[in-house]
Amino acid sequence: MNIVVCVKQIIDPEIRPEQFKLDPATNQQVQGGLPLVISAYDLNAIEMALQLKERIGGKVTAISLGEPEATGAIKSAMGMGVDAGVLVTDTMLRGSDSFGVAYAMALAIEKLGRPDLILVGCVSGDTGTKAVGPLLAEALGLPCLTFVTCLDLQEGRLRARRILEDGYEVVETTLPAVCTILSDDHNVPRYSKLKDIMAASRKTVTVWGAKDLSLEASKVGAANVRVPIGSLAMSQRESHCELITGETTEEQVAQLVAELRARKVF
Repeated sequence: MNIVVCVKQIIDPEIRPEQFKLDPATNQQVQGGLPLVISAYDLNAIEMALQLKERIGGKVTAISLGEPEATGAIKSAMGMGVDAGVLVTDTMLRGSDSFGVAYAMALAIEKLGRPDLILVGCVSGDTGTKAVGPLLAEALGLPCLTFVTCLDLQEGRLRARRILEDGYEVVETTLPAVCTILSDDHNVPRYSKLKDIMAASRKTVTVWGAKDLSLEASKVGAANVRVPIGSLAMSQRESHCELITGETTEEQVAQLVAELRARKVF
């Protein structure tokens, strides 16, 4: 089985709040020297791909779109057990929205040779649009299953468990297909072994640019976004503490109730 996993390299969400900064000109997070990691749900997607490979055989390829340093994300995926990796990088792609990213990724996947299954994290840990997976499926003309936590292949058909607001459902589809992946007890990302990390560091990542994919400039880049971000700001939280006075517990409770009523809490 030929599986492609789409991975995105983002700034580590676990950084201290004071390290998080926004560029008002681009409405993007300032990277600086902050650590970079694979987006969390993409790790779950990698784990599911590796589990399928272990059960039925095949090959897993990680593909990423980003700056040249995104090779680090692909190498990390290889350290987990992914067989090969492709990075799509070009200045033309900078500032692309979900439509542009899905378009470029679709071209890269077609160039690889259409796989049996494409897995994508259901939402990225930075922009969080939840749109790339479905848009990628549309660009490739494939069925799309969203919010998947468990996958199995039965008699040539893909069976998936999808999370709903009030439970889950089990659905089937033909292959090839695109699935967006949620975290679950069944797909907790494995830890990479030192020998696998060392082996991954020696592997070659294929790098493709706009010319390699025959990208249409009118479909990518900051100048061609379909859903522009008007503004982006960090929320400001303020907290205050007021001490309840009173010599007895009854007086303190009465004062607290009076304060709550004054603030229309009840």
